[in-house]
Amino acid sequence: MKNLLIILVMLSGLRLNAQFPFTKTVSFGKFENASAFSITDNGYVYVADSYSNEIFKFDTLGTLFKFIGGYGWEDAQFDEPADIYANTLNVYVADKNNNRIQIFDKDLNFLSGFKNQPNEESDLGFAYPVSCVVSGQGDLFILDSDNARILKYDLNGNFLQEIGGIDAGDFSVTQPEKLAISADGKIYVLDDGLILVYDYYGNGLFKIKIGFNATNIGMSGNSLSVNNESQITVFNLRENSSLHISKEQLGLSDNANIVEAVPRNNKIYVLTETEIIVYTSYENQAGK
Repeated sequence: MKNLLIILVMLSGLRLNAQFPFTKTVSFGKFENASAFSITDNGYVYVADSYSNEIFKFDTLGTLFKFIGGYGWEDAQFDEPADIYANTLNVYVADKNNNRIQIFDKDLNFLSGFKNQPNEESDLGFAYPVSCVVSGQGDLFILDSDNARILKYDLNGNFLQEIGGIDAGDFSVTQPEKLAISADGKIYVLDDGLILVYDYYGNGLFKIKIGFNATNIGMSGNSLSVNNESQITVFNLRENSSLHISKEQLGLSDNANIVEAVPRNNKIYVLTETEIIVYTSYENQAGK
């Protein structure tokens, strides 16, 4: 059976909350050019800085626990860390210009590096990885920007499959920028102004028209966040609703650009190039 192609025009099809129901509560970090962040279920925040080539670990109150890195190609050194993904056990960094994924424990101790082997068949290799995620089953998905595809590996680093390659037809990726995975195993890829959605086995499901020129996507629970430098839209995939947030509502200065946004526990964590800003809902504050 052919895959069903569904086009969702989300900005016109979802309920949009007109009022911004959040207020700034705290900010932390001092970055040179933050490229990505990841928040774990047990409340730790990991940040990648692509300019200083460093990785930082905070708690959600802004306490800095550790930072590692610096420019280089040795273990725990980086050449443009483009993305970071963390769960309660491990931290995965897409070390773009070193053509590898570096894996650390939760305390940022180096565990292993994952990259092409010299004798590896070319169709299994990747170059300039720009994003990575890990599923609940432990499979690693890598967004291979050089070959415009997603590669899936198991816990032991064995290649499982290619997703979104040239043989994927309408679901072939062309200019992939970011990867996200939902709790139910759907794969979301930001690609040339669209979000392509696949099931866990790489079958194309549907495409999402965003409605603006997005630069990043993220997933937290049932919420899909989409942003560019000046605006964020958070889609509640379960309730079929959305919240649009402008740079002005966030109180950001003209020279502060939004890098990524993550909704979590009635809060929104916004990463700019230089800091993390936490916004708490009025409703959550009233309940304190």
